[in-house]
Amino acid sequence: MGKMRIWYDEEGDYLEIGCGDRAGYMKDVGDDVWLREENGQITGLAILGFKKRTQTTHTPINLPIEVHFSAAEVES
Repeated sequence: MGKMRIWYDEEGDYLEIGCGDRAGYMKDVGDDVWLREENGQITGLAILGFKKRTQTTHTPINLPIEVHFSAAEVES
């Protein structure tokens, strides 16, 4: 699928996590959370107001997806 990317824009308080290229489309799943879909597969997610969410609670942030890893490659 590709390398995992994590991008955070502090000024906009926007977090995006994804794998592979940026093809596909973003699907709004509510509460300022979007999923990136490509060829029927979820390849990423984006959260608006991420830092704000983490500062107001000490409990985990539940996202609308479940992630399973079957293989991983680590590059140095």
